[in-house]
Amino acid sequence: MSAEAKGGVQMTIRTRCVAAACLVMVGFSAGAEPYRGPLFDAHLHYNDEAWQSAHPVADALARLQRSGVCAIVANSRSNEGTKTLAAARAQTQAAGVTVVPFIRLYRNRADYSGWFQDETIYQMVLSELAAGTPAGPYRGLGEFHLYDSANANGAVARKLMQLAQDRGLAVLAHVDDVAIDLLLAHAPKARLIWAHSGIGGAPVARLRELLARYPLLMGELSYRPGLTDGAGHLSAEWKALLGEFPTRFMVGSDTWVNQRWQGYEALMQEARDWLGDLDAVTARRIAWDNGAALFGLAAPR
Repeated sequence: MSAEAKGGVQMTIRTRCVAAACLVMVGFSAGAEPYRGPLFDAHLHYNDEAWQSAHPVADALARLQRSGVCAIVANSRSNEGTKTLAAARAQTQAAGVTVVPFIRLYRNRADYSGWFQDETIYQMVLSELAAGTPAGPYRGLGEFHLYDSANANGAVARKLMQLAQDRGLAVLAHVDDVAIDLLLAHAPKARLIWAHSGIGGAPVARLRELLARYPLLMGELSYRPGLTDGAGHLSAEWKALLGEFPTRFMVGSDTWVNQRWQGYEALMQEARDWLGDLDAVTARRIAWDNGAALFGLAAPR
């Protein structure tokens, strides 16, 4: 394709993405001021039970488009889900969605509990990296879970963190605050995305400490306890933290079960609502700019 033609395709993608971001706001009262720009979903799963039956590619992309989501971190159990999205290049372009593929460490549910010491997982990651995806090379590893923070010192956990650091891969980790320290001790220059920014509810003071200690640490905000109040607005302590570290957080959906896919538009609207509690520059950074900068994506126009 010529440079001129590619430019036309990109313009079409950006136009559709921005149009979708505007359309999601139609029907809300004039007094509500949610964030209206593009979204980067930094925590999206397209697991086997989604793409094989309940939510085929056309359905998934329609939900993203209706929500004004212009890019996704795609990670799936198994990795076939991510590769299915990556292979649907004409459809993702038409929807204005950029797929940022990650390698998930789980071939099946049994891998959740022992991946950190399973050498076959490490070899699977190497094979996936060598093969890549139809959307280009993998850009990260995860999401992975550590139900005991001590397992961050497992042999495979250590090797994967060092691999990510050496190859410039981001890591999406569902762990507690203790495991953050342990993982980054193995690879202090790794780009670690803390899934849910501590789903167990690490205090905001502890997050502030970790963000100050590790300048490459990013926080993803799905399922984060205490983020919002009963009315869906940012809590005071989280509004202060996001204002203090505006370049260090991203939004996510965590579509780990099909029910999350079925409610996808509502999840993204909830994010738009609390983003609206921030100033416009900070809201845009957390909604889009931080994820786009992490993976070198152009801004929608």
